[in-house]
Amino acid sequence: MKLVGWILISTLLGYGLFALGPLLGGFIAFGIVVGCIFRGLALLKEVNQRLTVLVPDKDKVTEAYEKYINEKNA
Repeated sequence: MKLVGWILISTLLGYGLFALGPLLGGFIAFGIVVGCIFRGLALLKEVNQRLTVLVPDKDKVTEAYEKYINEKNA
């Protein structure tokens, strides 16, 4: 049911933008699209930061150095 509501709201928004004319409607539509893209990128960055904290990534150099130290001490 929420999907039908969002479809109706977006239809009304599209009609409203169309009624404003190509210049003003285009500016508003461009702002909406760019705002959604930036918000999506911000959310992706936040998810990446949270996942990086949970699972730290070891690089090959650190792993090889630790293996060398362990073999040298053993």
